[in-house]
Parts: sequence; C-alpha cells; structure tokens
Amino acid sequence: MLKPTNKPRVKICCIASVAEAQLAIQYGASALGLVSAMPSGPGVIAEAQIARITASVPPPVATFLLTSKTDVRDIVAQQRRCRTNTLQIVDRLTAGTHADLREALPGIAIVQVIHVSGDASIDEAQAVAPHVDAILLDSGNQALPVKELGGTGRVHNWIISRRICEAVDAPVFLAGGLKPDNVADAVAQVQPFGLDVCSGVRTNGQLDAAKLAQFMERVVAAVSAPPKSLS
Repeated sequence: MLKPTNKPRVKICCIASVAEAQLAIQYGASALGLVSAMPSGPGVIAEAQIARITASVPPPVATFLLTSKTDVRDIVAQQRRCRTNTLQIVDRLTAGTHADLREALPGIAIVQVIHVSGDASIDEAQAVAPHVDAILLDSGNQALPVKELGGTGRVHNWIISRRICEAVDAPVFLAGGLKPDNVADAVAQVQPFGLDVCSGVRTNGQLDAAKLAQFMERVVAAVSAPPKSLS
C-alpha cells in the first residue's frame, strides 16, 4: 500500500444534538452530518433540530444537510429551513440539476453521494464531478424497494473507491463501515480527501468520546506511519 500524504478531513455523521456537535468538534471534526428524512437508516432528526444544531456550530466547521429529496425545488426549500452550509445529496436528482441548485443557493457547497456498486460507479462519479464541490462514496443501494441511502455500516470495494479518487478532480469523501479498526487501512488504500463516519464512533447509538478519540488517533497514525513496501 502507498503512504497517504495528507491528513484527511473527518466528517462525523448522524449528529443528533448540540452536545454531540460540540463533542465531535472537540475531537477534531471538520464537518458534521445532519440527517433529514430518509427511507431507511439511522440518525434521522427533525428539520427544526437540524436548524438548532447548525446555528450552534462555529466556522470553519461545515454542516452537511443529508437530503433524500430528488427535486431541486424541494432541496432548495429544505436547505432554507435548515440553514446548513453544505448539501449532501444522497440520491440521484430527478428534477432539476446541480447547476440549478448552485444558482438558487449561492455560497452553499454541494456534495453528491455515489453508492459504490461496481465499475459503473466510476462513470457516474466522473459524470457528476465537474458539477459539484465534492463527491462522497458510500455503500447504499438505490435499487432496493426501500432504498438504502447511507448509514448501512457496510464497507464497499475500496479498490473502486481508489480508482474514483484517481479519476476525478473533485475532493472525495469515503464513507461506509469505517471504524477505528479499519480506518488506517482505508486511508492507506483509498487516500481520500475526507472520511465520513457514523456508527463506528457510537455506542448504543450515542456518540462515544473514547471511540472518537481512537478514530482520530488512527487517522493521524495512518498519515504519520512510514510507507509500506509495495513488493
């Protein structure tokens, strides 16, 4: 494995309260994920709660609104209610474009989720990358009767994730089953711009300070360690 050269940004997802937001920031989170209504998965909170948490977060920490909406008009209205500085679109847009979002919400960063399922995900990432501020690779399944759009706790194929990082110019966040035990390997193998973790730093659904500390330590160690031989 190659040695990563930069410490990835860390986004802590499924933030449920102001206290959790403060804890994540205390341990070095660069971004917080706030989950609005989803067809499945953990961490969903009311839009009013998202707005309260967002108002408590100091710059330069990013606040990501995870939205499953696919109509740009609905996404714009939701962001205006929640007031986050970043949109994380977890499904494919069906009405409107990323350019429409950018025009309606100047200054709001746009992150498109790609659910890594095979080589087709590389093409999808390449097609969308020029239109967004970042891509986030996750392990959902949009083809199920009840869509999985994140929070599965599953690791996907990191070889494909690495190929996506190499194929696009946009920053790439890696999500899906990350935890203290595997994050160093994830950093070394994929070399993403950022990491996105939810269940891997929680105990019984609650953000766990010990797991947060361990996760952050492993990220730093992955970057600081001597490079491994490729032979």
